[in-house]
Amino acid sequence: MNKAFTGIGINRENVYIANIIKCRPPANRNPEKDEAEACLDYLRNQVLLVKPKIIVLLGNVALKNILGNELSITSARGKWINHKGILYLPTWHPAALLRDEAKKIDFWRDLKLLKAKADSENLSI
Repeated sequence: MNKAFTGIGINRENVYIANIIKCRPPANRNPEKDEAEACLDYLRNQVLLVKPKIIVLLGNVALKNILGNELSITSARGKWINHKGILYLPTWHPAALLRDEAKKIDFWRDLKLLKAKADSENLSI
């Protein structure tokens, strides 16, 4: 991620990274609903403290746990979603880029959208 940020002109020091869950489930599987729910209050408090204007959702797990199960990363990726005064940009999880290098093009486009939005909103990232 750091190389991607640098490549697009985003200062890593201005980026706060948080996870849906605070520890990885066994065998690196996606978290089950109860595991994610156990950590979501902690994440919500992090968001309240940081007060982000933009949140990039990396992957389907983040998207579904934050914005709802009716969305999928395939259809929502690269589209701005305004929810409760925060702009969300879903994109591929970095692990998906390792499994399918063709997704790197979409990911790069999404980072360019992020940078353009931040610049237009006068946000320093």
